[in-house]
This record gives sequence, C-alpha cells and structure tokens, in this order.
Amino acid sequence: MKIAIIGNGNVGGGLANALSRAGHDATAYGKDADLSAAVAAAEVVILATPFGTAEDLAGKASFDGKTVVDVSNPITADFSGLLVGHDTSAAETIGAQLPGARVVKAFNTVFAQHYATDLKIAGTPIQTFVAADDEVARDTVMALAADMGLEPVNAGPLRNARYLEPLGFMNIQFGYVLGLGVAIAPKWQIA
Repeated sequence: MKIAIIGNGNVGGGLANALSRAGHDATAYGKDADLSAAVAAAEVVILATPFGTAEDLAGKASFDGKTVVDVSNPITADFSGLLVGHDTSAAETIGAQLPGARVVKAFNTVFAQHYATDLKIAGTPIQTFVAADDEVARDTVMALAADMGLEPVNAGPLRNARYLEPLGFMNIQFGYVLGLGVAIAPKWQIA
C-alpha cells in the first residue's frame, strides 16, 4: 500500500521504517516537500505532526476521500495537560479541518522508539487503539498496524479519540515525567 507520512521526525520516520519493513511503500515527508503530489499519490496519509498543523496542511493538498491517520497527542508545551479533551479531540478537530477525509485515530500511545524494534514488550505485541467513524478506514489502519507487528484494538467511533488522547498523555507522563522510560506502552487485557 502507498502511504504518505507527513512529518519526518522520530514518529514519522519510525512509522515509515516499520511500514516499509512490513512491505508497504511508505515515505515520510518534511515540511518542504511537495505535499500535494505526495497526498494525491497515497492511499493512506499519516499525520505525524504536532496537533494544530492540519489546518495549514488543508491548504497544501486535497485530502478528499483519503484515509487520514492522526497520531497526535494534543498536549501543552510544558506537558502539564491536554489542549483539548472530554467534549472533543484532536482527531475530531482534524476531521473538521480536512472535510472529505476519513479520519482515523491510531498510534498515539506508541512511543517512537518502539518503531525501530519488533514492536513487542517482553515478547508481547504492543497494542494500538484505532478509532474511526468509517469502518473501511478503521479496518485499513488496523491491517497496517497488524502488518507492522502491533496488536490493533478496535476502539470504536472517532469520538472515542477523546479518551485515547488522555491515554496517550498518561503514557507520556509515565514514560518521561515519572521516569519509567520509553520501553512501555498501555495494554488493554482482552480475554
């Protein structure tokens, strides 16, 4: 599958490498790239950018009909809290800014460092929670996650990103603020 990743930092570059290892044609693009051509050619677009950049991206490319994956966690600059939450989410905001796109929330609870590994902790695949209103888009992203070696978990409609983003925030708190490091990930036990 052809995947354009907007953002070539730790998360974007890591996702590009993990998806490429899984046999996909994945490329991470920086801010100076021709995003219009990259998005037009892609089947899936992953936004590996800080929250708040989607509105600017909307003016650089057409996302109509595209499956767009939001991996952001809308945290404050000082890591003390979330910028949005409870009655909306970063993913829902992006959906409003990119009308016509099929927005999916995923990968926001996976630290970038894991993408250079087999995406397992103690031999168990790391979970990623996938929320979307469009079932085909959700299934597509769940399949990509499984291809990489993650354990995808159906997290329901996009509005559930309101709960996934605080989970991502807590992962950051545990990893960086409380000193557990980045070799961690949240896991939902499924019988």
